[in-house]
Amino acid sequence: MTTENVASKSSVSTGLAPGSQKLTDNEPLTRNDAHFFCGAGASAINIIVTFPINKIMFRQQLFGFRMNKAVKQITHEGFINLYRGLPAPLLQKSISTALMFGLYHQSYQKMTTKWNINEHLAMLYASFFAGACESTLTPFERAQVLLLTPKHHDTFKSTFHTMATLHNYSGLKEYYRGLSAIFIRNGFSNAIFFGLRKPIKTMLPHAEEKTIQNSLNDFISGAVIGALCSTMFYPINVVKTRMQSNVGGKFESLSKTFVIIYNERNKDWSKFFRGCHINIARSFISWGIINASFEMLMKTFYGKS
Repeated sequence: MTTENVASKSSVSTGLAPGSQKLTDNEPLTRNDAHFFCGAGASAINIIVTFPINKIMFRQQLFGFRMNKAVKQITHEGFINLYRGLPAPLLQKSISTALMFGLYHQSYQKMTTKWNINEHLAMLYASFFAGACESTLTPFERAQVLLLTPKHHDTFKSTFHTMATLHNYSGLKEYYRGLSAIFIRNGFSNAIFFGLRKPIKTMLPHAEEKTIQNSLNDFISGAVIGALCSTMFYPINVVKTRMQSNVGGKFESLSKTFVIIYNERNKDWSKFFRGCHINIARSFISWGIINASFEMLMKTFYGKS
C-alpha cells in the first residue's frame, strides 16, 4: 500500500456523535464527500421502499382519515397513481440526507478540532446548521405535497410541471410555504438523531464490524430515534402539510394554521395524531434503513463510517 493510500484511509472519521473519534490537527479534512454520497444513497434506498406507506400517512394527515379509508381512497385511484409524486421526494430527500450527514460531519469536525468548541455544543450547532441548509430544499417538499393532494390532481401534472408553474400564483415565495415548520422540525430532529445515534448503538449487544448483527444494531439505533422524532414532531408535520397544500392567497403563520386545524377537528388534540401510528411504523423502518444503509455504504466504499 502506498503512502498516499495510507494517508487517504486515515482521513475518514469513525463517528459523528459527541465522544466519537475526531480528526487530529495534522489530518486533512479529506473525503468529506463520502458522507454526502452515502447519505444520498441511503435515502434513495429508503424512499423507494417506503413511498406507498408515506402516501397513506399523508392522506391521514391532510384529511384526518382513518387508515382503512386512506387505503381505500388510494386503491381506488389505481396503481398508476401510487408512485405519483415520487421524483420530488426522491430528489429532495436524497439531497437533504446528503446535506444532513455531510454538513453535520464537516461542521462538527471543524468546530471540535479547529475551533475547540465543546463536543456537546458542537453537536447542537452542527445539527441546526445542517437542518437550516436542508430547509433550502423546501420547494421539493412543497411540490410533493401538491402532487399528493387530490384537489390538485388536475392542476399539477408532474414534479417538473409543478416546479415550473408554481411561481405564477404568488411569485418565488410560493415555493417556500411551510418553511418555518420545516426549519423547526429539521433542526431539533437532527440534534436528537446525532445526539442519540451512537449512544443507543453502544447499549445494544456488541457485534463485529461487517457482520449482520452490526448492521442490525445500526438499523435498531436509527429506527428507535426515527420513531421517537416522528412522534414528537408529528403535529408540526400536520400543520406543515396543511400550509403547503394551499396554493395562492394569504400566507398563514404556523401558529394560526395550528389554531385553524385545532378548531376544525373539534378542539380535539388527539386528532392531530391521526395517522401517527403508521407514521411511527414508517419512520421506524425508514430511519432504520437509512442508518443501516449509510453505515453499510460507508464501510463498503470507504472502509469506515
